[in-house]
Amino acid sequence: MAAELKRQHLIDPEVCIRCNTCEETCPYDAITHDRKNYVVNVERCNACGDCLPPCPTGAIDTWRNVATPYSVEAQLSWESLPAVEEPAAAPGEAVAIPHEVARLTAKAELATGATVPPWSAAHPYVGLYTPDRPAVATVAGNFRLTDENTESDIRHLVLDFGSTAFPVLEGQSIGILAPGNDAEGRAHHVRLYSVASPREGERPRHNNLALTVKRVLEDHEGRPVRGVASNYLCDLKKGEQVRVCGPYGQTFLMPNHPGAKLLMICTGTGSAPMRAMTERRRRRLALNEGGQIMLFFGARTPSELPYFGPLQKLPPALIDVQLAFSRVPGRSKEYVQHRLLAMGDQVAAWLKDSQTFIYICGHKRMEADVLATLAGLAKREGLDWPTLRSMLCREGRLHIETY
Repeated sequence: MAAELKRQHLIDPEVCIRCNTCEETCPYDAITHDRKNYVVNVERCNACGDCLPPCPTGAIDTWRNVATPYSVEAQLSWESLPAVEEPAAAPGEAVAIPHEVARLTAKAELATGATVPPWSAAHPYVGLYTPDRPAVATVAGNFRLTDENTESDIRHLVLDFGSTAFPVLEGQSIGILAPGNDAEGRAHHVRLYSVASPREGERPRHNNLALTVKRVLEDHEGRPVRGVASNYLCDLKKGEQVRVCGPYGQTFLMPNHPGAKLLMICTGTGSAPMRAMTERRRRRLALNEGGQIMLFFGARTPSELPYFGPLQKLPPALIDVQLAFSRVPGRSKEYVQHRLLAMGDQVAAWLKDSQTFIYICGHKRMEADVLATLAGLAKREGLDWPTLRSMLCREGRLHIETY
């Protein structure tokens, strides 16, 4: 008789920065925390993988095969993960891992998109600055990207690090430490923001970077709520200082080899990493080192679409921009998946091209529709989407960051 093991999802307390994104994301309330640790309740976790993409450090992507699962109480007491002790089988028995373990693990990996970066991506620096030892940046600029008469207040914020080394790559994120405490008297959680500028800085050869920040005044259900970090950042004035940790992100990176195609699909502030990658390519256009770019970008109206003006000025030789607007008076609602279908022949051809790298970033609600559309286009070409998607993930060619 085989001794059966269970695959348990854990959080590494030595790596976790207590940013709370995993607990906010988990649809099953399987993640909880105290003043010391964030932990996973094994009785509620079903390895759906929803908590994996938002984690900036990889602390959440920790798994153990155990005969007796660790309790929540035990995990809350940890200073570090316990040593790996795979249970030994009794004489004449085998240690068996159920088929469901492989299924759930594969499901979790697919939920995050690629778990490896593109093969030609530059090496990222990660976790140089922590909440306990943050870097300090100075606000060099704070510019509103959306029209003043729109409800959506989206800002382009430039942070200058002076003489403090803070190297970032396109696709990475930084953590913002808002001042003050929460209702329970604890310091606010770290809030993560994708970098919107290329690796050489918002201003070339300057030690700075840009963020795309939307002022949050309601939650996903439309209930009034004032986002702590977003309002803090949107209200910052030039010359004020900000505490920053990171950088974070090791997989949502751009390829750097000649001929690599970028298929970008985003909404709202999900445009930040797309803007960083596009700007990197634009500045090096004369070198002819990159492949084609297709950008599918959705917003309610043109006046609420970040970077609308600059997007119109990008040369067709660099990028094919497909915009989708869902709230334009007198026009039918159009979302990014509708533009994908309208460009179906070209998108389908790109899905079959081994040089295509796909990036999806923005609101969580669009993810399922976008993936379903890609699946439909793949099927139309005689491709099996689950097999193709798995291959894209293994090869670092499908990257998803939704929130």
